[in-house]
Amino acid sequence: MPEALARTGICEETIRCGLTDEAAASNQTQEVNIVYRKVDTNLNFVDREKEVEKFWKDNKIFEKSMDSRKEGETYTFYDGPPTANGKPHIGHVLTRVIKDMIPRYRTMKGYMVPRKAGWDTHGLPVELEVEKKLGLDGKEQIEEYGMEPFIQQCKESVWKYKGMWEDFSSTVGFWADMEHPYVTYDNNFIESEWWALKEIWEKGLLYKGFKIVPYCPRCGTPLSAQEVSQGYKTVKERSAIVRFKVVGEDAYFLAWTTTPWTLPSNVALCVNPDEIYCKVKAADGYTYYMAEALLDKVLGKLAKDDEPAYEILEKYKGTDLERREYEPLFACTGEAAAKQRKKAHFVTCDNYVTMSDGTGIVHIAPAFGEDDSRVGREYDLPFVQFVDGQGNMTKETPYAGVFVKKADPMVLTDLDKEGKLFDAPKFEHDYPHCWRCDTPLIYYARESWFIKMTAVKDDLIRNNNTINWIPESIGKGRFGDWLENVQDWGISRNRYWGTPLNIWQCECGHMESVGSRQDLYEKSGDERAKTIELHRPYIDDITMKCPDCGKTMHRVPEVIDCWFDSGAMPFAQHHYPFENKDLFEQQFPADFISEAVDQTRGWFYSLLAESTLLFNKAPYKNVIVLGHVQDENGQKMSKSKGNAVDPFDALNKYGADAIRWYFYINSAPWLPNRFHGKAVVEGQRKFMSTLWNTYAFFVLYANIDNFDATKYTLNYDKLPVMDKWLLSKLNTMVKTVDEDLGSYKIPEAARALQEFVDDMSNWYVRRSRERFWAKGMEQDKINAYMTLYTALVTVAKAAAPMIPFMTEDIYQNLVRSIDADAPESIHLCDYPEVNEAWIDKDLEANMEELLEIVVLGRACRNTANIKNRQPIGTMYVKAEKAMDKFYTDIIADELNVKEVKFADDVESFISYSFKPQLRTVGPKYGKLLNGIRTALSEIDGTAAMKELRDNGVLVLDIDGNSVELAEEDLLIETAQSEGYVTETDGETSVVLDTNLTPELIQEGFVREIISKVQTMRKEAGFEVMDKIIVYAKDNDKIMDIMKANQDEIKREVLAENIILGEAEGYTKEWNINKEAVTLGVSKVQEEN
Repeated sequence: MPEALARTGICEETIRCGLTDEAAASNQTQEVNIVYRKVDTNLNFVDREKEVEKFWKDNKIFEKSMDSRKEGETYTFYDGPPTANGKPHIGHVLTRVIKDMIPRYRTMKGYMVPRKAGWDTHGLPVELEVEKKLGLDGKEQIEEYGMEPFIQQCKESVWKYKGMWEDFSSTVGFWADMEHPYVTYDNNFIESEWWALKEIWEKGLLYKGFKIVPYCPRCGTPLSAQEVSQGYKTVKERSAIVRFKVVGEDAYFLAWTTTPWTLPSNVALCVNPDEIYCKVKAADGYTYYMAEALLDKVLGKLAKDDEPAYEILEKYKGTDLERREYEPLFACTGEAAAKQRKKAHFVTCDNYVTMSDGTGIVHIAPAFGEDDSRVGREYDLPFVQFVDGQGNMTKETPYAGVFVKKADPMVLTDLDKEGKLFDAPKFEHDYPHCWRCDTPLIYYARESWFIKMTAVKDDLIRNNNTINWIPESIGKGRFGDWLENVQDWGISRNRYWGTPLNIWQCECGHMESVGSRQDLYEKSGDERAKTIELHRPYIDDITMKCPDCGKTMHRVPEVIDCWFDSGAMPFAQHHYPFENKDLFEQQFPADFISEAVDQTRGWFYSLLAESTLLFNKAPYKNVIVLGHVQDENGQKMSKSKGNAVDPFDALNKYGADAIRWYFYINSAPWLPNRFHGKAVVEGQRKFMSTLWNTYAFFVLYANIDNFDATKYTLNYDKLPVMDKWLLSKLNTMVKTVDEDLGSYKIPEAARALQEFVDDMSNWYVRRSRERFWAKGMEQDKINAYMTLYTALVTVAKAAAPMIPFMTEDIYQNLVRSIDADAPESIHLCDYPEVNEAWIDKDLEANMEELLEIVVLGRACRNTANIKNRQPIGTMYVKAEKAMDKFYTDIIADELNVKEVKFADDVESFISYSFKPQLRTVGPKYGKLLNGIRTALSEIDGTAAMKELRDNGVLVLDIDGNSVELAEEDLLIETAQSEGYVTETDGETSVVLDTNLTPELIQEGFVREIISKVQTMRKEAGFEVMDKIIVYAKDNDKIMDIMKANQDEIKREVLAENIILGEAEGYTKEWNINKEAVTLGVSKVQEEN
């Protein structure tokens, strides 16, 4: 229905301007007793939201909402912990408003919804912030400064923006327990993590390994796969195609690499065992070995006019080249291999080599790539790692101290000088960068601690399949694919500020995992273990005796990945299993979580990973994945681009409810949201402003009539059709919104609310306003008040989880002001229950059809260019069924027609002619085309159109051949009878008789004159109850019409007199239906 309403041009103007009518004005003269607080119709909601926020705080409404549901069934929400050492951005508004709305809704449904806020406090971002503050650069300087003062600085730094986050959360209406949050650096939280890690250790799933890891040389720490996925950038770099001299012949292997800095560590080459390789004589004078499939791509440019690029000398299968030797590219690698007494610099075979790029031969440096490392193990190659922990080339190479990426051009230059560089083509690819400090990552062999996720892959997949992912495509696709290819979790970090890894190690190799303070005390015998701070460097002071050799065991130096912290929150927030066992079991798994899509490989994964390892079940039942917030052009927001939106500026400008509403209704939550002011304001106008104006309309007239809703009852059986229609729509809306929010369909719920408010304002109030203006307090007026009151209070409660501030404001005024026993806040109310008995689908369908007819009628007026104020004699309607007088009277009033007639046949007002659509008919019927053309020109157009509509095809007999023509085979032209305009939509057709009689024309003039005078009353600043004098001059035709209709004009505009031939007071020239006239209005002075 809203679309139909929009097209009818109906708007909330009726609410703001309704008082200009005489009936309303006469009511104004009554003595007004204020029942409800007067409603300010300005639409700046920000100040009002601040008052509501203060009301909630002063009266502890959130706490009361939790307390009032403590006996209810538990519905658990987990809050993904933000880090308080970074400022909130506009994306956090989206996550906050989704994470707030669902728990509010569930609380109103009677559930007990624990909402413990949390803070993610460990990790490298905190260290980097402290480094910057202290002017330190890198691990060496941190250790010179002192680990203990550095850790203290970290502990303080994490709270840098805590106040800002709390203000932000309060402003946006995010309700969570911030008085008792879980904090990941808390000793109890760490102890629970230690329990978890020991459980994993005892299952044989925590191990120390030598592995190629994505490594940030600036931060000096490896990154987990989920962290790597956050930092890819497209870069242009030079690769290298290098000549490797074959031992014993004047020929070269041509091998390709995208990382020239790894070439000093080259120990082997690799070919695909199943591909064909060629030995060729190239036009540059060299003899090369490379893949046949890539010859033209690599060597093609060597071709000359009189000479081909290459000549094939011999062909080999990849396995034929295995173990063929070549000379070391750099002397340092040959020396390193000799020291390790291992064979190097020969050809290996592996299927990972592809024919998509390069030469079909790749270089192997086992310290710098997963595949290289695997091939190295298979062929027992020497391990050469000529790069240090800072990402700089080591002293063994000619590039000592140079950062790897800066060494690339130097390596290429040296190889070129020595004649070993065939080419250095530029290429563009996505390369991982550190998501924290933006340094290019390197793949680097390190000793690291890992959790063997590959061992629980099947469990991960099975548990994931129990989760309701919204949208499903991310759970089954992006996240499901991630699990299918799961890698072991690199859990350790070589840093300082984090949960210390709970492994103590002896130099003899024995290791112990510690699962609690008590465990540590029992193994160490050190009383300090019971109370010591569980961070570095303090915990490193606790040692224990090795049960194997009797020597002293020390804790390993690593801390753990802070993603493990956040993934541990379901149990660690309760200090489980050391206390709150029942509480944890009651609140696990979560019923609902929600974060942005980048958490797919972050928090969503770490939660599932730990829950599977420890409890073998999914840690959450429902997850809404949120898209990123972009600018209005669909670009990623960033400070450097200048397109970032400050969330505080946006909240101060538009208000929280408007931004909340925009995020709910704009699009499916998982799609990117284009955030810009125009869209927020438009959403606010369509829903919030319409609701507010309807509420203001009710309060205005209820106060005039001293109408107290508690003194009346809504008697359904006594209600007229319009009231029953609104109550039917109201209950249909409640049912829809309740079902949608219950199944996490957020935009659908928002649209149902918006459509109802549109119906209530722009149709019900518009059609019922004169009932509110009537004198006295007749039953019909009571019905109108009670129906609108019921609708406003109910829609406020239904929308309360989404726009909590405005609905609170409305509730306090409409309910609390007249009923002291009502719940103190709308957020302490139950969610509205649907009254199925009041849902009348036939009534809704009839009103829907009525609106379709009104829309078609307006379209007819527009086609005929006849204004709405000009009355029309007759309108004919063809519909599926005729409507009774109640509905036809509304249609007549809306369209300003004297009579609405339902007719079975409006075709007589339209003629149809047909021609064949040559593009489709020609290929089908060829030689019969001329016969078809003739038959169509002679056909009865009305009958043919009926046949086409009824059967979907038109059947013709052309020289004994049956021809079937569908609508796409025909060019159909319509012509309308003179003096009539027709519009059709589906089964409904409307015909407007545009023949205007002199009486109708005069009535149209009268309506225009009344409208112009009403406009002048407003422009002159008259009050609605002021009596006036109307003047007119300079047009005899207009003055004659005014004289003939003066009683009607005077009644409508509250005029005591009409004076013709002169103009006084406030005057204005008008063009009324092409007649120029000067009108004037002046106020009648009251006698003392």
